[in-house]
Amino acid sequence: MTGQSSARRRCVAAVSARPWLVAAAATSLLAAGCGMLGDPVKERWASRTEFSSCGEVSLDQGEEIKQTAVREIACLRAALKSGESAELKVTHPTVEGDPIREYYRLTPQGRLEVYTDSTDDHFSDRKWSFVECYTPEWLVEISCDQ
Repeated sequence: MTGQSSARRRCVAAVSARPWLVAAAATSLLAAGCGMLGDPVKERWASRTEFSSCGEVSLDQGEEIKQTAVREIACLRAALKSGESAELKVTHPTVEGDPIREYYRLTPQGRLEVYTDSTDDHFSDRKWSFVECYTPEWLVEISCDQ
């Protein structure tokens, strides 16, 4: 009889552990869906090697970077021309007024990286995004040639 009760205890223990596994899996999925596990692009930004700063620009509704950030864009152009690295932070409002932060990074290899923080934009996915290009164009605005 002792063998049967021992086997029965193992079975009961295995069955009672199952709800904990289900709860843990559900919590992990919920956390991932709510963005609680972290944003890989934000983490990439936070762990980057910082470059020399070309400053920060805060645009108001309707303002254009080419008119407001003349010195800052000149700083990035100089870095591109000299083969050095530089960073520029630009904050601008959405149509609704929510702030979007963009971080422009010019690498020593002449690559332009653009990190965008949309976490405060209530009408977006509220995540970070990243794009890069290897031949940046500095025509009207800071952008990658498409």
